[in-house]
Amino acid sequence: MTNTPPEELTGDLTVGQPKTEAAGVTAVVKSFQHILSATGPGRGWKALVNLNQKDGFDCPSCAWPDPDGDRSSIAEYCESGAKAVADEVMTKHTASPVLFQRYSVAELLQKNDLWLGQQGRLTQPMVLKLGATHYEPITWDAAFQLIADQLNALDSPDEAVFYTSGRTSNEAAFVYQLFVRQFGTNNMPDCSNMCHESTSTSLGETIGLGKASVKYDDYEKADVIMIMGQNPGTNAPRMLTPLEEAKRNGAKIISVNPLKEAGLLAFKYPQSPRDLLLGGEKLTDLFLQIPINTDLALLKAMCKILLEEEAKAPGKVLDQDFIRTYTAGYDAFVADLDTYDLNELAGQCGLPLNQIREAVDLFKYTPKLIICWAMGLTQHRNAVDTINEVINLLLLKGSIGIEGGGASPIRGHSNVQGDRTMGIYEKPKPEFLDSLQRVFGFEPPRKPGYDTVAAVRAMHEGRARVFIGLGGNFAMAVSDTDYTADALRACRLTVHVSTKLNRSHLIHGETALILPCLGRTDRDRQPSGEQFVSCESTTGVVAQSHGVLDPISNHLKSEVAIVAELARATLAEKSTVDWSGLAANYDGIRDLIEQVVPGFERYNERIRKPGGFYLPNGPRERRFTTKDGKAHFTVNTPTSHTLKPGELLLMTVRSHDQFNTTVYGNDDRYRGIYNERRVILMNQEDISMLGLRDRQLVNLHSHYGETTRTAHRFVVVPYAIPRGCCAAYFPETNVLIPIDSVADKSHTPTSKSIVVTITPDGE
Repeated sequence: MTNTPPEELTGDLTVGQPKTEAAGVTAVVKSFQHILSATGPGRGWKALVNLNQKDGFDCPSCAWPDPDGDRSSIAEYCESGAKAVADEVMTKHTASPVLFQRYSVAELLQKNDLWLGQQGRLTQPMVLKLGATHYEPITWDAAFQLIADQLNALDSPDEAVFYTSGRTSNEAAFVYQLFVRQFGTNNMPDCSNMCHESTSTSLGETIGLGKASVKYDDYEKADVIMIMGQNPGTNAPRMLTPLEEAKRNGAKIISVNPLKEAGLLAFKYPQSPRDLLLGGEKLTDLFLQIPINTDLALLKAMCKILLEEEAKAPGKVLDQDFIRTYTAGYDAFVADLDTYDLNELAGQCGLPLNQIREAVDLFKYTPKLIICWAMGLTQHRNAVDTINEVINLLLLKGSIGIEGGGASPIRGHSNVQGDRTMGIYEKPKPEFLDSLQRVFGFEPPRKPGYDTVAAVRAMHEGRARVFIGLGGNFAMAVSDTDYTADALRACRLTVHVSTKLNRSHLIHGETALILPCLGRTDRDRQPSGEQFVSCESTTGVVAQSHGVLDPISNHLKSEVAIVAELARATLAEKSTVDWSGLAANYDGIRDLIEQVVPGFERYNERIRKPGGFYLPNGPRERRFTTKDGKAHFTVNTPTSHTLKPGELLLMTVRSHDQFNTTVYGNDDRYRGIYNERRVILMNQEDISMLGLRDRQLVNLHSHYGETTRTAHRFVVVPYAIPRGCCAAYFPETNVLIPIDSVADKSHTPTSKSIVVTITPDGE
C-alpha cells in the first residue's frame, strides 16, 4: 500500500510565459468558475457576498486582516479565498457513505489529491474497524465512546497526540486545549510548527512577542516595504490591495525572492476601473533575485552599509535615541558586523554590491520601513538567525513601534495565530498554566509536549499510540512523507475532524475515525440559538465569523460540539467543566477565555462590534516583554550550502491552484504552467550542465546520511531561477525531507532548502 500520492502524469503539460501582474478580470472569472462548479448560483453568491464582511464569515484560507474601520469593499476576497469557499459550499458532490461503500481504502489511496478533494463534503461519521477494508457509518455516541475508551486505556496521557489545524476557531481551540490538559498532556502540535514557528521563536527572543508589530493601516503609511521569501499573489492575494495603496502614496517596494512572482511585480485591482482600463499598478521598484537561503547574508550586508552611511552622516541614518533607550546588545552586534567583508557578503547572496547599496538608499533616511516575510525565510536550518537579522535591521532604523514601520510576518492560514493565543502550544508559558489552574481548579501538566516532528517520531517509535487531528491533512503536510505515514499506521487509533476527504484519512491506524464538522460558511445552530466563532488575523485583530448557509447534512457537528462531547465522554466525573453548557452557548467559552488569556477583557461585548478589536501588542507601543524589557540585537552567522557537482538546492512552493495541501486544480497560471503538478523548475544552464533537456522525465533524490529518498516522475521545465537552485510543488516533494532535518531552535522542517540530485527516469 503506497504512502505517497500517485505518481501518474496528466500527459498534457503546457508551458507559457509567466505573468507579470496578478489578479485582474481573469481572477474574477476564475473565482466564479470555481463557485459555480461546486454549487448553485444562489448558494455560491450568498457565500461570496458575506465572505470577509464584518457581519459575515472569516475566509477559511489565509490570515490576512480586513481593512481597519469601515473600509471593506463589496468583494473583500481574492481568487484563493473564493476557491477555498467553493470547496466548502460544495453541493454537487458529497462524500457520503456510498462513496466509502464503492471504494476500499486501498482503492482510494490510488486516487490523486485533486480527485479526493473533488468528492465533496463529508456528511456523517465513518469508522474503519480493525482489519476492515472499507469505512462504514458510525453514530456520534459510538464514535465518542470508542475514542474515550482508547484514550483511557493508555498507560500515560503522553501516549496521545492532539494536532490542530490553523482553521480552528478561538472557541474550539480553547476548549480543545482545556480538554487535552485536563486529560493530562501538552502533546499539542499544530501547523505553526511547520510554517512560522521560526518567526515565533525569533520574535519572542528579540522583541518579546511572536506576532506582527504592524497594523493594517501601517502598510499605507510606510515609505519602504521590503517583501522577503513570500509570494503574495498566490499565498495572500488580499495583501496586494494595501501594497497598491502604499505605492500610490509614494512608497517604494523592494522584493527579495529566488523567483520573480507575478504578485511581486504588479497588481490589477479587479474593482478599480482605472486598473482595468490602464493596467495594473507596478509594485516592485527593486527586485533582488537571490539564490535560495542567502537572505541572511543580504540582510547583514544591508546592516553593514547602514553603519557606513551613519558614519558619513551621524544621526541621520540610524535612530540612536531608540537604540540607546529601547535596545540591548548593540555593541556586540556592531563588533561582529565589523568582521565581515561587504564584497564577500554580496557574493554569497549573488548580487552586485551596488544593487544592495541601491536598496539601502531607498530606506536609509526613513524609519518608516516594513519588512514582511513568509516561509521563504522560516523553513531553513538557519531560519531563526535569518529572522533575527530582520529584527537587527529594523532596530537600527528604529522602525518598530512607529506608524508605517515594523515587522510583519505573513501567516499562511486563517486563525493559526489565534490557536496559539488560545493555548494550542506544546510548550505553554507558566503564566498561562497558572491561569488555567486558578480558573478551573486542576493542576495542568507542566512538562513540554511533542511538537509536530517530535510527535511523528513518537508515533513511529511506539511512544504515542493515539492520534487526533482537529482539521488539516497531517500525512501530507509533514515532511518525510513515507516515515510520517508509517508513524500514523503504527497507532492504535487515528481520528480526523474534517470537512472533506483527504489522504490522511487513508493513512490510518489499526482503527480510524472520520468525524465531519461544520465549516466557516455553515450556520451553527446550538440549543441556545445560532452561534458565531472568532478568529485572529495576522495583525492581531480578533473578529467574529458567522456562518450564512444551511449545512449540507444534518449529521454535521461544530468543532466546539465535537470537542466538548469528546471531553465529556473521556473525562466524565474527573472534570467539573460544564462541557454541554459550553457547546450550547459559545458566550460561556468566551467568558472563560476572558478569565485566562490577557487582552480579552469584555470579550463578548467587544467581539460583537463590527471589525472586532486589536489585541495588546507590546512591541507596537515599544514595550518589549523580554526578560530585561529591551529589544535585543543578536549576532548571527551566515551559512552557505556547499553543493557537490551535480547537486542542486530545491525549495518547495505552492502552485496558484492550491492552498497549503489542498489542491484545486493542475494549473499554475501566474508561472505559466498548465495541466501538471509534477514539474521541476530549473535554470536552463543547470539543465544543460546535468545533460538533461526541456520536458524530460526525471527522478529527484535527496541524500541524508546513508539514506536516499526519491520523488519519482517529474517533468523538467526551464525557468528563471538562480543557478544551483530549483523549485517544485509540495506536498509531492515532502517525501524528500528527512523527519529530522529541521530549523535550529524552532524545529520547523527545512522545506525550502533540500539538497537534491536529478536523474533521468528509468535509470
